[in-house]
Amino acid sequence: MENTVRIQKLVNILILILLIKIVGYFTISENIVITRVLKIFFRTGMTLAIFGVYTSLKNKGWLASWSWQNSLIPIFYGAYLALGFISFFWSSDVAYSALQLLMNLESFLFAYYFIAVFLLIRKYLPEANLRLSYLVGNSVFFVLLTFIVGVIVAPEIFYRLTHGGEEARLGGYLMNPNELGMLAVIGAAMSAVELKEKRNKVLLIFMLGIAIAVLLLTGSRSSLIGFVLILLYFTGKSQNKKLKAGVLISLAVAMPFAISMIIFKQGNVEEVMSMTGRLPFWKALLTEGLPKEPLFGFGYMRIAYKDYFQSVHTYAGQMTHNTFIQVLMNLGIVGLLLVLVQLVLTVRYFLKTKDLEKKSFFVALFIPILINSFTEFGIFGETNYGILFYQLLIFYGVMEYNAHLSRRERVMVKVGGAVQIS
Repeated sequence: MENTVRIQKLVNILILILLIKIVGYFTISENIVITRVLKIFFRTGMTLAIFGVYTSLKNKGWLASWSWQNSLIPIFYGAYLALGFISFFWSSDVAYSALQLLMNLESFLFAYYFIAVFLLIRKYLPEANLRLSYLVGNSVFFVLLTFIVGVIVAPEIFYRLTHGGEEARLGGYLMNPNELGMLAVIGAAMSAVELKEKRNKVLLIFMLGIAIAVLLLTGSRSSLIGFVLILLYFTGKSQNKKLKAGVLISLAVAMPFAISMIIFKQGNVEEVMSMTGRLPFWKALLTEGLPKEPLFGFGYMRIAYKDYFQSVHTYAGQMTHNTFIQVLMNLGIVGLLLVLVQLVLTVRYFLKTKDLEKKSFFVALFIPILINSFTEFGIFGETNYGILFYQLLIFYGVMEYNAHLSRRERVMVKVGGAVQIS
């Protein structure tokens, strides 16, 4: 009974910490100063909070002894961040580059301690049967539920008007609808992973329904594609032939609606074919901007010498809406090669691992953040919670509890009162 209470308390703390961490990426106030203060408070506060939990567990004798697998994954990620630091010497705005790098380092630290605490609980309280998909899924669910309630009680805050006021998209000034759509797909994917455990099906189906509702209300095309891919993946893994047939029939029925109402909004085919103006913008970046600084770019998270890239052929922009072009512009060809190698190593590990729990979690989380990376901030772009999720994946792939303790470590465990490990 005592362990059950302890487990529930720890799990609730982790869900709350990750929930507040995600909220820390939202634009909570229209006042820029207030928003920045709240973001710093929420983000750094949750990093300190998870560090406090980690320290508390260590003081109880839960020895944090780690073995590191696939070390090239964090090494290349560290090389990418190191190049970002070096780029301060040629950045067109050192203060901005430093701020972006500092925020990404802070989330990297958070991801390390969050996974460390997660692994400690699994080691010392194995009866908890704790899964990362459960923690992420529940944290995301409460965020999505807030938006559903918010759009009912305060639509003027939670809706954003686009296309000259003819279309309302969920997100408001709080969050870019496409970013919120990505979060909704992550929530849906985590529910799908948890459904495989065959526990609390009614609650999980409700959570899945909330995620789908948020996704549709955001009107995010890219997120919808991500959701369909995840749905097809998990359906394909199912042995239930009726479920497979039902999903395929549902997709076939829903496809005309999705194409007419979401993909081709307002009947504007040209807008879709140009990816809402992104294609000409990317062309201008690569043909006009990149040749000026091809090897090492304009500096970390900078895409031009000035605050905005400007061209007579497209709109002016401060970010590229593509995480890979973003890296190419701010760290050049060298930076792009670093992140591509790092990405390949990460994907390769999770696809080859025999740990089915890890593989399912990877697919559920990676697909939405990767698709988002092609059209928005992405996993190597300006600071956003997609980066945080990717950093969680990195540590989930490389950290393992080291069961082969030294003599000194075994004594520490025994003195601390934790379970003795032979």
